[in-house]
Amino acid sequence: DDIFSKKKMSKIFLTLEDTKISNEFKRDGYVIRNVADKKSLDYIQSKFIKLIKKDYKFEKKYNNEKILNFIHKKIKKNQLNDFRLRILNQINKDENCRYNYFKVTKPYLEAIVGNELVMQKKINLSIQLPEDQDSLLAVHSDVWSGDSPFEVVVWLPLVNCFRTKSMYILPANLINQFNKKISKKNYQNSEKVFQLIKKKVKWIKINYGQVLIFNQSLPHGNRVNKESETRWSLNCRFKNIFSPYGDKK
Repeated sequence: DDIFSKKKMSKIFLTLEDTKISNEFKRDGYVIRNVADKKSLDYIQSKFIKLIKKDYKFEKKYNNEKILNFIHKKIKKNQLNDFRLRILNQINKDENCRYNYFKVTKPYLEAIVGNELVMQKKINLSIQLPEDQDSLLAVHSDVWSGDSPFEVVVWLPLVNCFRTKSMYILPANLINQFNKKISKKNYQNSEKVFQLIKKKVKWIKINYGQVLIFNQSLPHGNRVNKESETRWSLNCRFKNIFSPYGDKK
């Protein structure tokens, strides 16, 4: 039995980076790393660019990054949801997109969740235009609506994201304090919950070429994008196949 002690198992099977990622995820509730496969990320981004160019024309000086960052110059806010759903449906028809999405984050998922994984059937897309009041995701925890606490979210930006062009999350070391406060008072709406934590949340700064993996049990969301560029981000959930599933109740 001694040969299979946790201490010795970690020496045999875990790399230094595996241990570092695990400890960081437990401490903060999220990790940010350079994507594990840049070609896979570029494949995903190129699929979006091709679909966008079917609807809109751009000058030659517009590279992929500029097309995504300034799509609000071409599209009206009342057209956004139809545009987003149309593109997303095409992306989810391409099985290579799911495969490449997994490759982008494979070693990090294996360090945090394990290597016997299940993946959400469809990738989700968020497009947040500057000053758009209708594309907001109020503060929430996915487990509040019945998702499994054993899932993690892989959040993949297609552009550089910072400040209000990004998302926020309540760090893991503050969750117990948050739970105690919220259990003592009946908060009428999500805005009041956000006001409770707004000075303590961490705004994620992440560039194209990086990936965020976070604990979806932690409160998170976004606010009105006050930057001059549009946010494009993808998200998809992963979990160990043998861990409990959510009941969606």
